[in-house]
Amino acid sequence: MRFSAVLSGALALLLLALVAVGWSPLVSLDRSVGEALHRSAVVMPGFTHANRILTDWVWDPWTMRGLIAVAVVVLWWRGERRLALWPAVTTVFAAGLEQGLKAAVGRPRPNWPDPVDSAHYASFPSGHAMTATVCCGLLLWVLALHWRDAWRGWGAVAVTAVMSVLGVGWTRVYLGVHWPSDVVAGWLLGWTCVAVAILLHRRTTPEGARRRMGETA
Repeated sequence: MRFSAVLSGALALLLLALVAVGWSPLVSLDRSVGEALHRSAVVMPGFTHANRILTDWVWDPWTMRGLIAVAVVVLWWRGERRLALWPAVTTVFAAGLEQGLKAAVGRPRPNWPDPVDSAHYASFPSGHAMTATVCCGLLLWVLALHWRDAWRGWGAVAVTAVMSVLGVGWTRVYLGVHWPSDVVAGWLLGWTCVAVAILLHRRTTPEGARRRMGETA
């Protein structure tokens, strides 16, 4: 988990730097992919409408945060109040980080003469992609702590979470409201937040402290 957190964080910083300086190979790749998908979206209105439903309702950031809120309430009701704080605080922190980076980078969104969807504020990173990664990652972690070994539906839930994270990234680029690198940055930053939260939880809980003492004994 530590290696995963460092790697995803380093890649996110590298991508941030490339976007900030306007590295031409990345800009060209973003443009070529975005143009190809936009042409498809214009000529396939039915598929485009389905993507809009998914991105605006099923995978909307507030839908994702609502799932986290339910998980926090359930954990609190079960008396696991210390654990309940981790998904709540991590989700709030990730939202603040996302908005801060949007303001700092100020990357314009794609601008098409025949748009199929619209979005406001800056483009980098993708808030939908980052929020989905954070929320799905945290939910899988909480479920794994309690029911992974006993719950037969764990595999289906894990696949659904992964498909949601990948799917929302697809919709943002397909609908022409984000560049591909915005989405990749959202995934990387979101996973970094999840991985760091898990690491900090392991280090600060009594169970984690006992485990570390056993490893060094």
